[in-house]
Amino acid sequence: MKLIRIIPCFILFVVLSGGAAAQQPAWEEVAPGVWKTIIGKPEAYDLIKASGATPDKAALQKMSKGSFPFEKDFRAGKQTDGKTMLLFPLQKEEQLYGFGLNFQTVHQRGKILQLHVDHYGGKDNGRTHAPTPFYVSSAGYGVFVNSARYINVYAGTAVRKDSKNPPVSKDRNTDKSWSSRPYSDGVEMLVPATGVEVYVFAGPTMLDAVRRFNLFNGGGVLPPRWGLGFTQRVKSLYTADEVEKEAEAFAEKGFPLDYIGLEPGWQSKAYPGTFTWDPRRYPNPEKFVQSMLGKGIRLNLWINPYISKDASFFEAIKNYTGSHTVWTGEVPDFTMPEARKIFFGQLQKNQVNIGVSGYKIDEVDGYDHYLWPDVATFPSGKAAEQMRQTYGVLAQRYSAELFKQQNRRTYGLVRASNAGAVSFPYVLYNDYYNHEDFITALINSGTAGVLWTPEVRASKTAEEWLRRFQTVIFSPMAMINAWSSGTKPWSYPEVAEQVRELALLRMQMMPYWYSAFARYHFEGIPPFRGMAMEEGFRAEAKKEAANSNLEENPYAEAVSKEIKDQYMAGDCLLVAPLFAGQKTRKVVFPKGKWYDFYTGELAGDGNVITVEPGLNRIPVYVRDGGIIPFMPPLMHAPAAGQKIDIEIRHYGEKPAVYKLYDDDGETFNYEKGDYIFREIRVEGTKGSFRGSVSDAVPGKPDNIGRITWKFMTR
Repeated sequence: MKLIRIIPCFILFVVLSGGAAAQQPAWEEVAPGVWKTIIGKPEAYDLIKASGATPDKAALQKMSKGSFPFEKDFRAGKQTDGKTMLLFPLQKEEQLYGFGLNFQTVHQRGKILQLHVDHYGGKDNGRTHAPTPFYVSSAGYGVFVNSARYINVYAGTAVRKDSKNPPVSKDRNTDKSWSSRPYSDGVEMLVPATGVEVYVFAGPTMLDAVRRFNLFNGGGVLPPRWGLGFTQRVKSLYTADEVEKEAEAFAEKGFPLDYIGLEPGWQSKAYPGTFTWDPRRYPNPEKFVQSMLGKGIRLNLWINPYISKDASFFEAIKNYTGSHTVWTGEVPDFTMPEARKIFFGQLQKNQVNIGVSGYKIDEVDGYDHYLWPDVATFPSGKAAEQMRQTYGVLAQRYSAELFKQQNRRTYGLVRASNAGAVSFPYVLYNDYYNHEDFITALINSGTAGVLWTPEVRASKTAEEWLRRFQTVIFSPMAMINAWSSGTKPWSYPEVAEQVRELALLRMQMMPYWYSAFARYHFEGIPPFRGMAMEEGFRAEAKKEAANSNLEENPYAEAVSKEIKDQYMAGDCLLVAPLFAGQKTRKVVFPKGKWYDFYTGELAGDGNVITVEPGLNRIPVYVRDGGIIPFMPPLMHAPAAGQKIDIEIRHYGEKPAVYKLYDDDGETFNYEKGDYIFREIRVEGTKGSFRGSVSDAVPGKPDNIGRITWKFMTR
């Protein structure tokens, strides 16, 4: 038996016997604040290999030093029956977050999951679009299991006989406190493989652990500026003429538009696809694409990677496809260079080379009844299960490479992802359409290493339409997905002007969003994340929860109740959406003063408030000292080299420093150092603040024009 230490408590844990324990290597620090151990004989194919992720060790080195959260000789698992069993300790007060893109729950302690890529079915049971085998603890560390298998997770549910903290035995006949779910002090996992790599990420905070996970996987994506503008996906069978008319309508009505998504009808055949333009709807694709680019609008194409026998490259690729079909389409084995060269070569020749700007990769998640079964075989020898867990990752990786080869950034949509895909320029979406759950998914995306959009499609009422639109504006992708409904931003006339103002607000805030994504890339900070990672939220909870009134003390609520309907957007903003039918809601403020985004008025100070904002506003709050850079409400994102005036808004009473990111907005030249963080500084006291911006640096991008200041709190 081995005692291990986690924060200050001792907990009895993993019992390993025989030679397996003696042969298991010690934990090795493979990057600053990141430790790895190898249990048994890991499989040759795993999540990191599928993604090709490379740690950003320089960025990890810049973080504050973190300590290993367990005892150095802690043994994490053992093999039995051809499988690997893992076991990690839990303190009594620990809460768990992560285990992928969950839609209904934020707290994961007490859950039993099978981490399994799937078309989301409305249950948080591990079967989801991004079942990332990574969790983070409120005690300030993270754990990642690098396996491309279905992993069974018992997150504080099972009670071991050798536990040092066993639950108290109670008599149900006489004790009303008896529970059918007794206390458990461990996270156990079962990996159906003879070995696995396990990584541990240091804190000291939850956010630090998540940052290390993101940076270990290459750092977050930095989208092109146009990707953070507004996008409209048009009806499935639109023609080139109809797409151009839709773009003209946006311009005439004063709605911004940066890119349009074409759905399956752009292909000559779909479900399965030919990956060739339909000559009836798009008789001259190159002229059409260039015409749209001339209007400042890029095109994104829907695909699912299942190949029709009518595809021009079918004969060339058929020997590199799996044993089963999807909608009668052949499934290319993307782990094979031969299959990739043929499939992605077609995309490059037929679409990317003529100016198409990105893809929407659909149905790589899959219901069991249409995706390949686990008995399928692939010519590479990869198991069907492994292929399912990584197919969306592979599709992202190799499609993104097409654009990088041309030094062009892309930004698109995908229906499945997993660990290792943090740096890929894709946002997850699905067919589920529950607004409240979409916000919970946005919160959980911050601990899954993915991005998520609460897309807008259609609504039963104008109220619902506006409420949905409010939340998508404060998300990674501001999108209407009208492939079926044909809706436009102005489809509900009674709220059309409010929607236009929101779309323009999205454009005005582009410097803020772009800087938040730059920090995601360079520092690993998720641009959208849950309140549990916010400084002053959970950190104070343990101290103040015990003897407090919930309405007076938010930290008690942070511990006792999931906060799954408000979130942080960037470093400064707290977003608290309302949903159709709601007139009021509670907002839980972290420690410190928070100010109304629209007026600058003090809204709360580490407390819980009830707000009634009216239909036209989504409640948004700015931390004390928050700085939000604005630009003019342009119809399209700034082009490379275009000078943009900046209005800098400061909120609250505290002096502040903010890093405003700048590069060309379109290429990968930033990877060669062609970027700059301009320091915005506000000094002084309330009523006499003064602001400054660091000078431009010769040879670095300088796209900032005239600078004005607005001190919101008087």
